[in-house]
Amino acid sequence: MATKPLLTPKQRLTIARLLALALVIGVSVYIYSIRDQAAQLARYGYPGIFVLSILANATVLLPAPGVLFVFAMGAVFDPFWVAIAAGLGAAIGELSGYLAGFGGQAVVERADIYQRIIDWMQRHPKSDFWMVLLLAFIPNPFFDLAGIAAGALRIPVLRFLIACSLGKILKMLVIAYLGASVDWLAK
Repeated sequence: MATKPLLTPKQRLTIARLLALALVIGVSVYIYSIRDQAAQLARYGYPGIFVLSILANATVLLPAPGVLFVFAMGAVFDPFWVAIAAGLGAAIGELSGYLAGFGGQAVVERADIYQRIIDWMQRHPKSDFWMVLLLAFIPNPFFDLAGIAAGALRIPVLRFLIACSLGKILKMLVIAYLGASVDWLAK
């Protein structure tokens, strides 16, 4: 006699989405609440930059000063390695937006810019990699929306993570070297 499973696959998916959304909201609120203490991670060098970058980018739709930190650390440490640590950390942190999209994008689905991003990704499914890379590179407040769209459209997480890493590392290279050049001019 076969037993009926407690939950259907659709119910399990709904529960997984709700848990992912609750996790993203919880992490975002926590990181936003400790943003003033985060700068102390700089004393730990590149691993501290990596962790701070994860924290700064794990917030969804809440501002965190990660780019300013990279600019400052570019003047203190080797800008190339600052960019690598910060870019990889930023990409991992951006998984929170991806999870929010997987969990349900109801919070932003009415936003015009979100709708444009998701429409573009749906019309051009082969170029979603380049869209994520470009939006990760350009300093803009809308990257969370791109991550949410990628999660909602079920773009493979590894594809998202690679495109995001490349874009974030390139952006952090520019910012870290700008920070290093300003320090050089002050001497």
